[in-house]
Amino acid sequence: MDNRFKEYEVLRISDEDKREKFNDFVVEEKPLTIYLNDQEFVTLLCTPEKLDYLTLGFLRSEGLIKERQDVLSLEVDEEGGMVKVKTREPGKLAEKLFGKRTITSGCGKGSIFFSVLDSLTSKPIETEIYLSPPQVSTLMKELQKRAELFRQTGGVHSSALGTTEGILFFCEDIGRHNAVDKLLGECLDKGVSLEDKMLITSGRLSSEILLKAAKIGIPILLSRAAPTSLSVELARKLGITMVGFIRGKRMNVYAGEWRIREE
Repeated sequence: MDNRFKEYEVLRISDEDKREKFNDFVVEEKPLTIYLNDQEFVTLLCTPEKLDYLTLGFLRSEGLIKERQDVLSLEVDEEGGMVKVKTREPGKLAEKLFGKRTITSGCGKGSIFFSVLDSLTSKPIETEIYLSPPQVSTLMKELQKRAELFRQTGGVHSSALGTTEGILFFCEDIGRHNAVDKLLGECLDKGVSLEDKMLITSGRLSSEILLKAAKIGIPILLSRAAPTSLSVELARKLGITMVGFIRGKRMNVYAGEWRIREE
């Protein structure tokens, strides 16, 4: 049995008050507590897979590590819902935040430790990578094709890291931020550079998702959903190409349109 979902008997009520019992698949949601250098640090609510990548990506996103070598050890206890991580240096930010537990699925205020003002002072991303509208459409179709857990449960977000040639890494999670962090963690673990890649997601392009990409140098964000006003403003200031509402051949380019070129 896939540990990412459970099966329940439920009552379906349809037209004209028709009632029937059937078995439905419901996505699994479990807490994951990260212990950083022997101290309880944060609890994330997530889909229980790729927990090592989720941990690495979360720590990288929050600026607590910069590269895989900063992590001396990482032990996942899936049964106990915990990860124990030891790093080279605890870091000043980590020391300040010890004891301030945050329980989140990453769907609302998923990442709370970074500063928007810090990101506004970052150097704009000027990577010369180009994408045609047909390539954008193809990448989104490939993302949806791989979304097996979503088709089973309807309860997760999908994210992928890709190039103009196609998708490299893919994952699903109940939280948009978790899904992105799992991708970042896998790239960090495998030594994959991000400067010439693009983030493809099914979820809303919030400022937090935009800033995750900005801090690690990803130049292009693609989504089937909408952006927020702050994410658009940040994308324009930080040199990131943002494309939303990708539906078939239709799409809206909100920022960095110079990277979207005809074939």
